[in-house]
Amino acid sequence: MFTDPELATLFAQIAKLDVEASGGRVIACSGAQLSATATAGGLAVGDACLVAVRGIPAAGRDLLAEVVRTEPGRVVLAPYGEPRGIATGSPVRRTGDALELRPHAGWTGRVVDALGQPLDGRGPLSPGPRAAEVMATPPPAFRRGGLGRRLTLGVRALDLFVPCCEGQRLGVFAGSGVGKSSLVSMIARQARADAIVVGLIGERGREVHEFVHQALGAEGLARSVVVVATSDAPAMLRRRAAHVTMAIAESLRDEGLRVLCLFDSLTRFAAALRELRLAAGEPPSARGYPPGVFNELARLVERAGPAGSAGSITGVFTVLVDGDDMEEPVADAVRGLLDGHVVLDRRLADKGRFPAVDVLRSLSRAAPGCYAAGERALVVQARELLAAHADMAELIQLGAYRAGSSPALDRAIALVPGIERVLAQDLDEPGGGSCPFALLNNVLGDAGGAP
Repeated sequence: MFTDPELATLFAQIAKLDVEASGGRVIACSGAQLSATATAGGLAVGDACLVAVRGIPAAGRDLLAEVVRTEPGRVVLAPYGEPRGIATGSPVRRTGDALELRPHAGWTGRVVDALGQPLDGRGPLSPGPRAAEVMATPPPAFRRGGLGRRLTLGVRALDLFVPCCEGQRLGVFAGSGVGKSSLVSMIARQARADAIVVGLIGERGREVHEFVHQALGAEGLARSVVVVATSDAPAMLRRRAAHVTMAIAESLRDEGLRVLCLFDSLTRFAAALRELRLAAGEPPSARGYPPGVFNELARLVERAGPAGSAGSITGVFTVLVDGDDMEEPVADAVRGLLDGHVVLDRRLADKGRFPAVDVLRSLSRAAPGCYAAGERALVVQARELLAAHADMAELIQLGAYRAGSSPALDRAIALVPGIERVLAQDLDEPGGGSCPFALLNNVLGDAGGAP
């Protein structure tokens, strides 16, 4: 029998135990994944674990990993870093709160990594009152509200021809080097939102530095939270950074803010998912993408949108189109998930017209409700002129068209150069408010085409 003092000591020791900790030992390491022993009920898919690193000073602390597959007697883990120093027999233990994320509005102006740790050298981040669910499920359909009022993005081509409402989800589709990141930076600096969350997933380190310090600038950064996972980061970090971006946006939305979430890019997020799911044994399907990739893409995108009486998350997601092929699997799947798409055209970029938005191939499903009285008729008229000019562009360039043959085409030839000047916009040039519609109205009312 125990005496009272002995029982008190025993209970004190039990209270100090980490009841969340359980695990096994590493039995194999292949770089992209680890295999470890596991007892029944010990580890589950999604559990965060710490794997002991052996004898390499450069490796530093224990390696963080996540369980991605379970089998009888063993589990498969995806590491959040390079598995240097991991050996057969290295202990694996589950950790209950190592990945807890507590964002709040005070995080604006900061740059963080996939684990919510600061990258800007400005000291630690204060935790918010509530833990955010990083891998949260999207809100139920019947708990969502409708789209809100028009959100001015500050880019004339978008505000005119691809208008966006609060809670809408837009995709920016383009090949490499056509100006996706530049367009995102323009929106970040000029959009009229309460707070902005930027996810830079799979970007080069140099581009991240340029985006934060030059494109975004001090003014844009002051109201933004930037989440970064560069292209050299392990696939697990790139995947988690995407979900952390949405979790921070959801936290700010729950504080009643109108949040703009800028995500660059969904394609690199999908590439990280493909790497992880292939390593976990899921069979490939369309162009090597396992079916689970598209399921997770849908879950991520669906987290944006209106949320009843609370705030809203307006999402702008970039998609890197492989070989300018708009029918490749990721672009095709994402286009069906979003409420509109913006297509950037390499030919326009080659001509030096930026942003290189092809307004005839771009579409906003919220457009009818976004325009004020008279604005929609103005935009429809401009679209008709651009379409007429595009249909006869080859004849016009060859000089085969005779002036006077078609009054409608004569008007298009006269006015399209002015419309193009309205669409062109420098990175730091303001373009919000009613200014774009006034400029367009001046062009369409001037037979000479000068804005």
